[in-house]
Amino acid sequence: MQVIDAHVHFWQLDQGNQPWLERPSPNLLGDYSPMAHDVGPAELRRQRGDIELLGAVHIEADAVDPVRETRWLATLDDEGHPPLPSALVIGADLSSPEAARTLEAQLEHSEKVRGVRQILNVHEDPLFDYVGRHYMSEPAWRDNFRLLARHDLSFDLQIYPSQMAQAAALAAEHPDTRFLLNHAGMYVDRQSVEGWRAWRDGLRELAARDNVAVKLSGFGMLDHHWTVGSIRPLILEAIDAFGVERSLFASNFPVDGLYARYADIWHAYAEIVADASPDEQRALFVDNARRLYRLAPHT
Repeated sequence: MQVIDAHVHFWQLDQGNQPWLERPSPNLLGDYSPMAHDVGPAELRRQRGDIELLGAVHIEADAVDPVRETRWLATLDDEGHPPLPSALVIGADLSSPEAARTLEAQLEHSEKVRGVRQILNVHEDPLFDYVGRHYMSEPAWRDNFRLLARHDLSFDLQIYPSQMAQAAALAAEHPDTRFLLNHAGMYVDRQSVEGWRAWRDGLRELAARDNVAVKLSGFGMLDHHWTVGSIRPLILEAIDAFGVERSLFASNFPVDGLYARYADIWHAYAEIVADASPDEQRALFVDNARRLYRLAPHT
């Protein structure tokens, strides 16, 4: 089974750049201490099972210093085939006066930079709240968001359903910037049908913008005991909203490895879309990631 994994994380703890991993504290992930060790391309290959990795996109991993994270990633001497990571989605605080320099420094360190992620998740429940600020409402953040188009960078959009309307408006304001919605929009409020409707309707509001795509990943983060049956409705709803051409699968390695083996995640995806045509399956598992992250044709 061939895939391009559109969402992986690597880290080296002696860099001192990920204190959230050095001192694990249970959060929405549960006890994540089992992944509090060095993770790189070799570890991904060890865990891949029967999955043939054609490439992998590294997503920033909440580093204190994103420039140092990118510098480290640029020095990885991966001798595997293909060399990993294939592309980088870097971190940057777009609310900072130093945002432009932060982006430029990382672009200088690596030619693999394709996009930016700044986690935006805000929630009234402290367990689910990531940042405690409504960045999309801040003038400085919105001003610096324009830097992405200047550098031809996409934006990995990690939000909750309650933020989707504002994110859709942001996408409308920046039609030349590609947005990739992380983790199928993080369906978080699962206690009532209203939570489902908010997620479903928010997806469709985002999907109405041609410059937004959805990554089908991270299901274990909010469903630690997921099954094919529990994630099937989410995947099919997201694909129905965005269409096959703007949907792509990803593993969220190693985070979702807390809840399932790497190969089992991919085989679950394959089972759910087994009725799709071969071309549609190829798009979901390989071609869309290659196109949306502008990977080399041979990847």
